[in-house]
Formats: sequence, C-alpha cells, structure tokens
Amino acid sequence: MKIVCFDEHRVGVLADGIVHDVSALLDERWRGTPYAPNELIARWDELCEEVGDVAASPASAVALNDVRLLAPVPRPRQLLAAPLNYHPHVAEMAVSRHAPDAFATDQSPLSLGFFVKASGSICGPQDAIELPPLEGRAFHHEVELGVVIGRAARGLRPEQVREHVFGYVCLLDITLRTEGAHQEERPLRKSFETFTPIGPAITTADEVPDPGCLELRLWVNGELRQSATTADLIVGVDELIAQASNVMTLHPGDVYATGTPEGVGPIVPGDVVRATVEGVGELELPVRRRDW
Repeated sequence: MKIVCFDEHRVGVLADGIVHDVSALLDERWRGTPYAPNELIARWDELCEEVGDVAASPASAVALNDVRLLAPVPRPRQLLAAPLNYHPHVAEMAVSRHAPDAFATDQSPLSLGFFVKASGSICGPQDAIELPPLEGRAFHHEVELGVVIGRAARGLRPEQVREHVFGYVCLLDITLRTEGAHQEERPLRKSFETFTPIGPAITTADEVPDPGCLELRLWVNGELRQSATTADLIVGVDELIAQASNVMTLHPGDVYATGTPEGVGPIVPGDVVRATVEGVGELELPVRRRDW
C-alpha cells in the first residue's frame, strides 16, 4: 500500500490517483494532528484489514488532485541519518572544497554511527525547498532511501530488522556547505526548515521485497546529477537499523535516512529538483529563497 498524509493531517491510502481516507479508524484524539500517521503505523497489525476494506470502498475516495499531500510522516519522534555510506561519495567529499580539513576517507557509519536531523526540517511533496539567505554558503542536494519504523525496536540483530520496518520513502537531505576549517555542527547544517522533503507516500514493506537493490536518481532542472543503487551501500539497511536500535529504542513512525550516493551538488533559488527511489516514490520540488 501507499500511505499518505493530506490536508489537515488526514491519513489515507493512495491508489490509481485516488486517496481513500482512513482517518476515522484512528482514535479521535489523534485525528487531525501531525501524529496521526504514527498512530496508524503503531496500530497497523490491528487496523490493516480495516484499512484495506476502507481503501476498497468508493465512499472513502477523493481525487488526488483535490487534496494537498503533506509529508507522510510529519512528526517522527526521531529522524536519524547515515553519513558517508557510499564509497564514491566518500571519495568525492575527500576532494571537495566543502570538506573539513581533517576529512578522512576511511569514514562510514561503521565508525561514525548516525547523526540526528531535527524533525522540524521535514516538509512534504507539494512544498518548496527554501534556502536561507546566508552569503558565502552553498546548499547541496542528496537523494536517499528513507526507512520508516513500524514496531518498537530495541537491541535488534540485523536479521530481526525487517520485522520492525513499516515501509520506505523517497527522501532528500538538503545540506548547507561551507569552506575552510570552521564547520557548523552537522545537525545545524542539515536541519533548516524544509531541508528534509519526504514522500509522496510511505510504500509499505510488503511492496519492497529487497531494499538493498533499489535505484536512486536525482535531477536538477532535468540534468541527471545522482544515479546509484542501494546495493552499493557500505552499511546496509538491516545493519543501520540494528546499530541505531542498540543506541536507543526506535518507535513507530521514526525515520532513518540511509545515506546519499555520489553526485551531490549545488542548488539555487529557481531550480527544480526531481528525485526517485525505484519502487518507492518520486519527489519534485521547486527551490526558493526563504523570505523570513
């Protein structure tokens, strides 16, 4: 299934250009809040059959063109991300003028672990990427596969991870770049509002048999910038989630961005960024200058 969040934080199933509203299945206290998708995910085993029934009924149908899609997980409790998880990306950063002076080519999530992005950086498929007016800085695009947690996960082994994954999303990790020895902390550089577009839907895990063989692509103004496959991840999806679960408990609706391949590059106001993750989803967003 394709699970979406739309309008005033209603939750639905997207199929063939139609959104089927399943919000009525949730406890009233969560309806219309950014946490409604988390509640659906947490109760999925209990509700999935009813969700399927509602999605099959024309009474719940709304045309996709008549709704505004939001991020399918607007407020995860935790938004985690893997750094330097493709060898060619490590190599391109090693020679980039934006890399810190002490950059080492043997870095990966194996040695670095994960970093945290603010959930306030999340935006949806019908928003714009808004760049703050900071002179002398660059802003780079990064396309990634995002993993959405489905069940509370603590102390997992890699072979247990798939039982705790709800689904997958197409995700962009927009990054502020600077030059020289001074580098702001990574969470700041990656947590500006709208710097984590997600969507347009969560593709449930049953529709993605192997997250380790998906093609990722990104275009800017029609020019292909990034093209790779998750088969080239240094640390695979199962190992990433297991590692994080041994640091903290992961909760339903949490999102983990698995890393970007080579080809990262600048975006400026006026650009249009399009990204796809095979079998998962596609995002297309304009880039604007922030007006606040």
